[in-house]
Amino acid sequence: MDHPKPALLGVSLKMYFGHEETLEWCRQVAVMAKGHQALQDGEVELFILPSFQALVPARQILADTPVAIGAQDLHWEDRGAFTGEVSGPALAEADCRYVEVGHAERRRLFGEDDAVVSAKTAAALRNGLIPVICVGEPDEGPAENAAEVCLAQLSSALQPDQRNGRGSAVVVAYEPAWAIGSTSPASSKHISEVCARLKEWLRTQTRFTQWSVIYGGSAGPGLLTQLDSDVDGLFLGRFAHRVTALSDIIDEASRLRDGYVRRDG
Repeated sequence: MDHPKPALLGVSLKMYFGHEETLEWCRQVAVMAKGHQALQDGEVELFILPSFQALVPARQILADTPVAIGAQDLHWEDRGAFTGEVSGPALAEADCRYVEVGHAERRRLFGEDDAVVSAKTAAALRNGLIPVICVGEPDEGPAENAAEVCLAQLSSALQPDQRNGRGSAVVVAYEPAWAIGSTSPASSKHISEVCARLKEWLRTQTRFTQWSVIYGGSAGPGLLTQLDSDVDGLFLGRFAHRVTALSDIIDEASRLRDGYVRRDG
């Protein structure tokens, strides 16, 4: 492994749950997290991204757990006449730690291009938030071609002249657009090859003290056992709606991390 670090799991609830449904899910996660040794010991880190209106009550529900909270989006400006938007400073004030940037659905449905993703990434970093930068190729193809697309997206999102501010960590979520919402993820070989290229590039970015590369796109139970240490964790969606399934994935991540540590130690 590049350096000892916990396995990282994230869950985006998108717009699947209503408000009370979201809070009930968070209560179940809180109970699970308090009793899960891998989370308590820090072997596995978990963050969840609920809808905006649930951020504050979700943070309160999870206050006595190691689970971090984040948002699914932010605006590129910190203040101004931007009706319906949410700023980085407001998210930081709400005790968010993470914020998702550049998801394929934002690009496809709302027209966000590389310039918008870069501006939002900069807003996250200057406000001390960890950007979860989503990258991925639109169509299925060779891993080498996918890696080139992802590297172009990532290098565009993380411009050299961006001011880090209080942010010195970044998460890259490799999510091939063609695998999002499908019945199965990309192949383990494909995932590992693309993630290895992303990690190779991140090693050159000395301004970040911490970084992780995780996989999303129909990720669920059993996938981590098929991957190697080039993948630091998973970005989960609908497969984490059942908290028991999420707990199983945390178990899986803990076992694999222990195996990597023993192997590389």
